[in-house]
Amino acid sequence: MMKHQFVIIGGGVHGCAAAWMLADSGEDVLLLEADEVAAGASGGFGRRGVRGNRRDLRELPLMRASYRLWPALADQLGADTYYERTGGLNLIEQETTGTKGGLVAAEAHAAVQSRNGVPTEVLTRDRLLELEPNLGHAVRGALYCPFDGTADHGATTAAFAAAARARGAVIEEHSPVTGVETAAGRVTAVTTAGERRYEVGQALLVLANAGAVDLLRDHFGVTLPVWRILPQALRVRAGAEPPMHHLIGHDHRSLSLKPLPDGGVMVSGGWRGRWNAELGRGEEIDANVRGNLRAAAEVYADLADAELDFADARRPESCSADEIPVIDRVPGTANALVGTGWTGHGFAIAPAVAEALAFWARTGARPESLSPFSATRF
Repeated sequence: MMKHQFVIIGGGVHGCAAAWMLADSGEDVLLLEADEVAAGASGGFGRRGVRGNRRDLRELPLMRASYRLWPALADQLGADTYYERTGGLNLIEQETTGTKGGLVAAEAHAAVQSRNGVPTEVLTRDRLLELEPNLGHAVRGALYCPFDGTADHGATTAAFAAAARARGAVIEEHSPVTGVETAAGRVTAVTTAGERRYEVGQALLVLANAGAVDLLRDHFGVTLPVWRILPQALRVRAGAEPPMHHLIGHDHRSLSLKPLPDGGVMVSGGWRGRWNAELGRGEEIDANVRGNLRAAAEVYADLADAELDFADARRPESCSADEIPVIDRVPGTANALVGTGWTGHGFAIAPAVAEALAFWARTGARPESLSPFSATRF
């Protein structure tokens, strides 16, 4: 039997970042990962967006804090995150898009984002073409966030894990949690495959992303309005260098584009794969691969003849009913916290979430920045 003050379940970016934040404060930390660090949504090829542009307003305080944290992370962790502040563009083609998008809404979005710590400018087409000269003729303007950028998610997660270990945290891979013990409303111990038992001294943090849903249901009897999806990401090549220079999103198309350092382009933005029960993993859907490539080519003609290197839809993500995460105490417990339902945009705010969760776990006081993410909102 072993005892640790803080036990974390999940070796993705949120779990590893929280382990580092706690260990860096001198705390006794154990992280349990069912597979390997960054085996899920925090791993894989390419880069992820560090994006404030068109983010849910409730997440903007965390994004503001993350803008502060990202530039210094590599030096603090002692390993490169490959963070780059490229600037981000949310492209606009239509006068109106539903009730929330289009040119008619751009000034309002820019004003609200700027007031909440995400500096944003509305660009006309002429100004936009100075930044992105290869854009298609249909694009009429954009929301521009100069503080947005990208980072390597796998490298960042590995850097958090290595820095946590260097500060004394114990990270056990291939250690799925099989049992949780409670007494008087407190988690007292967890067990893993192989019947290893770890006592929990102060707090348990359930940060296993897609795996958190099953864990809470099976061990706490808690059901959250969160489900699993399989996001699709493509890697393509279009000539000697990417046709875009910024992190690219779109006002109404399911499209996200990121230039890669080796000249490739990462294409994603909401297209999905499916679960193959026979193989026990996610797989790509050909029609969605073609649809994602078509959307990219409609915005950047240079991508029309791009060569597809590969497609990946094997890494599950967790999504919530209102498309923002659940970050809260596990209902019915006094010392267990959960973070899940990242809905494809949790990476950018991971440093700020970890900072806030570490404070909550150590003090018992929920930071104000996490108040909007309570499970009671449902």
